[in-house]
Amino acid sequence: ALRILIADAPSDHTLPLYMKEFERYNVTDIVRVCEPTYRRTRLEELGYRVHDWPFDDGDPPPDAIIENWLALLDERFNNEATIPRKQRETDAPHQERCVAIHCVAGLGRAPVLVAIALIEHGMSPLDSVAYVRERRRGAINQRQLRYVERY
Repeated sequence: ALRILIADAPSDHTLPLYMKEFERYNVTDIVRVCEPTYRRTRLEELGYRVHDWPFDDGDPPPDAIIENWLALLDERFNNEATIPRKQRETDAPHQERCVAIHCVAGLGRAPVLVAIALIEHGMSPLDSVAYVRERRRGAINQRQLRYVERY
């Protein structure tokens, strides 16, 4: 099952708070779809993988980013062999892995990519938007909604 955490963008100052949440949700990867607002080195030193796939706010994600995103999710959730052995050994059996994704406010770019992932996993476009919005109020504007409907 997919486990994705949508967030807004941390700063270097607030990053420790986010790291507590990342640990709580057993996050393995952090996807940044906006310009960097914090240094990634602290996260990488703790074993997180940080992926920088920025695209313009309000625009649909470029195909290459969609492909990278879906490949990452497939790797993390469908292929045990791609998870580092150390992590496999330390994962609590009841605590599934999670991928975190964020844009600036966590309402546009990140939710659109999550909706696309849900569609790719069999959900209808409108149901995927409703699902994301139930969990992230104010997510996905009209222009983004039209894009997701046509995805």
